[in-house]
Amino acid sequence: MRSQDEIVAARNADWRELETLVSRAEALHHLDGPSISRAAALYRALSGDLVLCRARCTPDLVAYLDNLAGRAHSALYGAEPFRLPAFGSLLTRDFPRALRKNASFFALSTALFLIPCAIGIVLALFVPDAASQILPRSMLDGMADMYSKGFDEGRGEGADSAMAGFYVRNNVGIAFRCFATGIFFGLGSVFYLIYNGLNIGMVTGWVTAAGFGRNIGTFMCGHGPFELTAIVVAGAAGLRMGHSLVVTQGRTRLGSLRESAPDIVHLVVGAAVMLLLAAGIEGFWSPSAAPPPVKWAVATLFSLLVTAYFLFAGRERARTP
Repeated sequence: MRSQDEIVAARNADWRELETLVSRAEALHHLDGPSISRAAALYRALSGDLVLCRARCTPDLVAYLDNLAGRAHSALYGAEPFRLPAFGSLLTRDFPRALRKNASFFALSTALFLIPCAIGIVLALFVPDAASQILPRSMLDGMADMYSKGFDEGRGEGADSAMAGFYVRNNVGIAFRCFATGIFFGLGSVFYLIYNGLNIGMVTGWVTAAGFGRNIGTFMCGHGPFELTAIVVAGAAGLRMGHSLVVTQGRTRLGSLRESAPDIVHLVVGAAVMLLLAAGIEGFWSPSAAPPPVKWAVATLFSLLVTAYFLFAGRERARTP
């Protein structure tokens, strides 16, 4: 039977190594994968040491090991505190930074949305039978009829308010599905991006084939820069979430998800703000009686603003010597 001195001599190096790892970061999730795996192995060994030491060692040593085990457990499995940043800072800094940091997910999300959208347009323009087999013919004809009259006379103020509310609910629903279904290892986001891109493209192509392409284009151009970008951003957040569940880099799935949570939250909140802007424009400006050239000029300005925002907002200023 080993004495306390023999136990300490045999195990002290591992205890010190675990203490060093725990002291390096309040949350071990910030360390690299091998360090986290090593800390987990040391923590499991320490748990066995505690059982032995409680039977053979002094209270002081047991208290030290209890404290070390508690710190290691909190670092490995405790929840990392997350504070919702100030709303202004989120919009002016955190959201565009998060998008640039996750540019690869944004690019993939954009491709998953725009390529099916282009395919949908081509199908509806040149293979109308195929389009009507994918979407109900009654819905396609209804959309063509809705845009047949154009918006030269605008739309009633009461109708504008009601439609703005509808657009908020509809747009948020689309973006939410593109994001939330990313929990299924990203596959849900992939499906809904392709599904929505194909549907939007098919409706656009069908209305254009019916001879009302100018009307639907003029209607969509104003809110499109905000709405379509927001849907793609929400899809990027879903893909980021799915990626964190698949590529854990030695962490638990929950720990990996927790590590990516700040970026995901910034993307989702930013997308939600863009959707609200889009709904307001879609409800009041897009169906207005403003001349089409004015609407296209405003749409160009909106597109430039969105692009400049994501490229430059939140960047650190160069330090002068």
